Amino acid sequence: MARPVRRTGVVADFATVMNYRPGGSSSAGPMDTFSEGGWNRHDRRVVFAAAFVRAMATAMTGVLLGIYLQRLHFSAFVIGAVIAAGLAGGALAALLATLAADRIGRRRFLFTVALLCAAGGFAVAFASAEAVIVTAGFLGMLNGMGRDRGAALVVEQAILPATAPDQHRTSTFAFYNVLQAAGAAMGALAAGAPSLIRRYGAVSELDAMRVGMGLYAALMLVVAMLYLFLTHAVESEGPHTGIRISPHSRSVVTRLAALFLLDSLGGGFMTQALVSFFLVERFGASAGQIGLLFFGAAIANALSQFVAAWLARRIGLVNTMVFTHLPGNLLMTAVAFAPSLRAAAILFLARESLVQMDVPARQSYVMAVVQPGERTFAAGVTGLVRLGGWALAPAFAGILMQGVSLATPFIIGPGLKVLYDLLLYRAFSELRPPEERRP
Repeated sequence: MARPVRRTGVVADFATVMNYRPGGSSSAGPMDTFSEGGWNRHDRRVVFAAAFVRAMATAMTGVLLGIYLQRLHFSAFVIGAVIAAGLAGGALAALLATLAADRIGRRRFLFTVALLCAAGGFAVAFASAEAVIVTAGFLGMLNGMGRDRGAALVVEQAILPATAPDQHRTSTFAFYNVLQAAGAAMGALAAGAPSLIRRYGAVSELDAMRVGMGLYAALMLVVAMLYLFLTHAVESEGPHTGIRISPHSRSVVTRLAALFLLDSLGGGFMTQALVSFFLVERFGASAGQIGLLFFGAAIANALSQFVAAWLARRIGLVNTMVFTHLPGNLLMTAVAFAPSLRAAAILFLARESLVQMDVPARQSYVMAVVQPGERTFAAGVTGLVRLGGWALAPAFAGILMQGVSLATPFIIGPGLKVLYDLLLYRAFSELRPPEERRP
């Protein structure tokens, strides 16, 4: 008789996330309904699928947008302005999610946002005028970061903690981020499509790039269609006549938001679109090479997520956030001084194997230190300030790259992030989530 397999460590964490049901049973029933939040297995899978495809589309723009705009002969300043406009549109959508997504209806909100992203992508793919592309980037929330940081995450992050017990909350966020990292890997790889189209088809490089941007828009249309399959169970229960938050939570969220703004300002100097632009200008890299590099980076991100939850259980959420983030920032500065594309790629991949480990820890921590009824507000505010920082920084990065040096943003950005790490540890090392508090 075969002995049952005993899962341990990281494998156990993710098996629990996929099979957990309140009451101690891990078997999947017809609806697999969770007792809190009204979610069922069907809706969870729809959201996970949408997150995967959305991350794939976003990663494509991170690789292609800067190169595409360069082929349209836009200056570094205008490229930075387009990226900033897209992130500003995303920030506005995140604000709307924070204040009104529950009242509008989560399904309706998610569908509308995805549809606008698809429309903006198609407009950018077929336009050439600077003003049109900047406007389409804003209305379509075009994300030049290359990472999925849109308004949809506000709603999804507020719901996820109710689907698992405290001890598996970080694992739940880690699995959610693994799917996004996997989607980002596929998107980075798909960004090489214009190179293949140009090689095997009788089209110009610019037209091939337009096809790539059109593929992004088509993927966002798929995301919108996926949201139509959500059931009413995803909607928030109870009246939504205003936002109530306790004084303690307000203080915590305010301090976290200020720190996250600093971190996002640093990140805005290093968007994937600007990294792509840097590699093209400095080393003459092709879209296919950059796509492969970002594919490898996304794989490194995904693998690191499996370690993040395990590490957080042993050293704590705040320590995981800080001590994995610091060396990653220093490695990014080293990229600016790399003597060759190969050296820059090695340093960048080493950075990507560390820098995203703080994401599930940060998401879990924010949701843990506020009350359940305050999670949408907390997720929205902290996500909003991050989008605001990302929206502000690229325009300045473009100015610095054009007027000072291509390497300047890779010094300023990591410097701001190191300062964030130190201040975060000082302010929150003693505020522990429930699972880390001693009885």
